[in-house]
Amino acid sequence: MPSITVTVEPEGRKISVERKIILLKNLIASGLSVRSDCGGKGECGKCRVILKDQKNANPISLTEIKYISEDDIKAGYRLACQLRIEGDSSIFIPSESKIRNRRFLAEGLERPVKLDSAIKKVHLHLPEPTLQDPRSDAERLTAFLEKTCHLESLEIDYRVIKNLSETLRRAKWDITVVLLNEKEVLAIEEGDTTSLLYGVAVDVGTSKIVASLIDLLSGETLALGSIENPQIIHGEDILSRISYAILGENELKELASLAINGVNTAIQNASERAKVSLSNIYEVVIVGNTAMHHIFLGLQPRHLALAPYIPTIKESINLKTEEVGLRINPCGNIHLPPIIAGFVGSDDIADLVATGINENNETALLLDVGTNTEVNVGNKILLLSCSCASGPAFEGANITHGMKAVEGAIEKVKIDPKTFKIEYEVIGNSKPVGICGSAMIDILAEMLRNKLLDKTGRFQVRQFPKIFKKTGNTTSFTIVRSSDTEIGKNIVFTQRDVRELQLAKAAIYAGCWILMEKRKVVEIELKRVYVAGAFGNYIEPANAKTIGLIPDVSDNKIELVGNTALSGAKMILKSKHVREITEELSAKVKYIELGADLTFNKEFSLALQFPHSDLNRFQSFQRDI
Repeated sequence: MPSITVTVEPEGRKISVERKIILLKNLIASGLSVRSDCGGKGECGKCRVILKDQKNANPISLTEIKYISEDDIKAGYRLACQLRIEGDSSIFIPSESKIRNRRFLAEGLERPVKLDSAIKKVHLHLPEPTLQDPRSDAERLTAFLEKTCHLESLEIDYRVIKNLSETLRRAKWDITVVLLNEKEVLAIEEGDTTSLLYGVAVDVGTSKIVASLIDLLSGETLALGSIENPQIIHGEDILSRISYAILGENELKELASLAINGVNTAIQNASERAKVSLSNIYEVVIVGNTAMHHIFLGLQPRHLALAPYIPTIKESINLKTEEVGLRINPCGNIHLPPIIAGFVGSDDIADLVATGINENNETALLLDVGTNTEVNVGNKILLLSCSCASGPAFEGANITHGMKAVEGAIEKVKIDPKTFKIEYEVIGNSKPVGICGSAMIDILAEMLRNKLLDKTGRFQVRQFPKIFKKTGNTTSFTIVRSSDTEIGKNIVFTQRDVRELQLAKAAIYAGCWILMEKRKVVEIELKRVYVAGAFGNYIEPANAKTIGLIPDVSDNKIELVGNTALSGAKMILKSKHVREITEELSAKVKYIELGADLTFNKEFSLALQFPHSDLNRFQSFQRDI
């Protein structure tokens, strides 16, 4: 089928497009970035483009009508995931549809650990063989190591054995041995290279991949590297990527390859900043949610999305570099810590070790808000964990002007109680394009305080008729007027947006409450509430309490701990003892499946209100215990 030419504005770039093939696929194939939170399934409405000539395209679909207003349809707006162009044409990618630089968070609470990495180096001079001592090179090496370093039952990696004889003689028997867990010889290097020993901790997030390069001799963080998770072209949320992987072996391999390439790029960025050779990086510790864990390993994640949500493997895994395809030392070790359950991964394990909940007598709550929010409640005696299907609302999906925390996103909002004038802050100090999750929480809380919103989430239109605008079936509250935005339109917050956020916050709070109830703990008894992750680091705790997103504890008990997934991964990289703790946690943490809990629907319904329906039950529950 002959191709056609489409001019993409405002860049003025001409691309070759196959007739009647979905435009979004053609844009991605041409290297053009367009937002598509749902991975092109027509479920987010974010891939908006303006088509100059509608005559050259398929008729507008019902899906597009759902997400595009009548005025915008008349202006030529279409969804790239629904659009098929049949003749030479031009499209314009509006500002709100462009993928922008995302703010990423690398810092997080990290407790000090005794430096004792799994990778060690030993410099030694081997005695040369003689007619009186004709032992094999491998036997000579292991015997000398066992005697001088008090090691037992050493094994030598086959790749080391292949080059062992030549390496030893070329080095004149002056070598450095690289050991894994003091049980396996990973590499033999000529001369004394003991001063060069590095590892990398990696957080493979759904949105961002962040790598931290560590000097394993000092424990110092030398550099950071980061990249947008390349899998984003198949959807911004986990379920979209699982759906793509389910399509077949080739699709799964593609997702795995994208993840591996992303990790390689992040490591490369960090090594270049620190001027460290990749060949001197001997171990990589990788954490992520269970879906990212499985896809990285090339494991089919199908059953993670199907009840009873069973992972393929739960235990930790150690792999050789060549088995994975990471570009570090060819003999390096890739360590993936254990996971907890189908929707609670090794990133949650890392959160736990970073905060130390598992080692304290005091009861605490830890949550990491995202598309799936992980919640942990307990202490060293007993830890409960669950995953709340909070959905991607706080990341911008299904919110009229919602977006992730990228340049141009409004991140903070205040409403003047007398004039109702809105003050806001924008990431990058530019004109605003949309609203990110932290600002959504602010808007809800500020509207509640100023009685623009009642506890059921209804706009108070009758009391404030001049504040709200009704267009067709949509009632909206203007945050920024069109003249002050980059998109040339009012940035608004609608009644439907409130409902979407109510569903998300209710799922999170219901998860918190159910774990607290099972753990026999009430809000006042929580000694600490840890809020982890990039999103959690930028929220205003008072506002999160006002809307009922987190338990209503005193402000001094709330700690925004940042990227504890990465800081926990660093601890695992630096300490064999911490690595042992992760194994214990995986077996010890009791996972609660909310879908099987008989009280979830009731708690979810109660939590839909702001902050929640029954404030008195906390006192009554306390009396019960």
